[in-house]
Amino acid sequence: MAATDRTGVRPYGKVVLAALALHGGLAPVEAVAETAPEHGVVSLRYLRYKDQQDVKVRYPGYNGSEPSKFERVTAKSPSIHVVAPVGSWTIEASGVVDDVSGATPRYYSDVSGATPAPGMEDKRTAGDVRISKHFSRGGVSVGVSHSSEDDYRSTAVSVEGRVATADNNTTFTLGVGHSEDEINPTNQAVVGEAKRTNELIVGVTQALSPNDLVQLNATYADGQGYYSDPYKRFDRRPDRRKQAAALVRWNHFVSKVDATVKAGYRYYQDSFGIAAHTFEASWVQPVAGWLWLTPSARYYTQSAADFYYDPVMDDAVYPRPLVPQAHSTADQRMSGFGAVTVGLKAEIRWADWTTDLKYERYEQRSDWRSFGKGSPNIDNFSADSIQVGVSRKF
Repeated sequence: MAATDRTGVRPYGKVVLAALALHGGLAPVEAVAETAPEHGVVSLRYLRYKDQQDVKVRYPGYNGSEPSKFERVTAKSPSIHVVAPVGSWTIEASGVVDDVSGATPRYYSDVSGATPAPGMEDKRTAGDVRISKHFSRGGVSVGVSHSSEDDYRSTAVSVEGRVATADNNTTFTLGVGHSEDEINPTNQAVVGEAKRTNELIVGVTQALSPNDLVQLNATYADGQGYYSDPYKRFDRRPDRRKQAAALVRWNHFVSKVDATVKAGYRYYQDSFGIAAHTFEASWVQPVAGWLWLTPSARYYTQSAADFYYDPVMDDAVYPRPLVPQAHSTADQRMSGFGAVTVGLKAEIRWADWTTDLKYERYEQRSDWRSFGKGSPNIDNFSADSIQVGVSRKF
């Protein structure tokens, strides 16, 4: 099972994910010259994720319909992350194991009977290493990552450079990355397919005041190869995908209450015809000298892919396009919808130890889409995730 985000868009590689991180502290966000971290850190985390759909079930001889909860995927993900400074160098490494089980996701709403789709199990292992060299006014990082599943292999490499102005109030970022994926579905419907993607990121981080930090990034990815879902009938997607995104983030330290507010907006567009907007905000509040609370909220909305079609049922209970076409998909992640995520994180810091607990609730509806209408006949979708972590400085 190829790992994708909820939009069906495979996440950008390590170079982009690293550069998109904007760290706001619990003190004034003042820009300083880049140096290696003073301490190393070892972090252990465990994530549990579970989602479900509200499915309209049709019974033989019954002309109406009634909603039914369809339990979908459960994922359990232990991970480790290590940051080790060595002089003017920093070595970062992380590893994760995802155990995924449940039912195959439904990609249409009206189904005949209430029998769940066939079950599935999968295990994904992934790891990455990133080495950085720090200079008085900048740094260079080189990274490599690899992930492996029963039916998917992905390897990525990246190079990123950062340079600051003489007053250290502005930092410019430039990064490139390349990933290669191999697809070998377990149902043998497709054998030996591959995908290659090149990525580019440019960005600037600006200290507007001792309490305000702003980041602007632009990313672009050009991929060629196999993008279809081999586990879905009538799923035929183009063999090239161009993706572009622009991101703005703002961190502001509120001195009166010793808190940090973080806000961000991201615009995404690709050659499949999907356009998406993401709005997010969080508030980092120290409650005591050892306890921090962070409530957060995110709103996401996207248009449907140009070749997405709303499912139509035939006698064999399979979705199919109304007319034959070169490219088509009924994948719900490629439809038009809106989604809301709310979360709360509690963090306890004691000496060199930090423990945190985070809960998030995700709700997706077709009629929650903004800037246009959502796709009809799409199941409501929801997900819950709980993450617990512990880290120690050394």
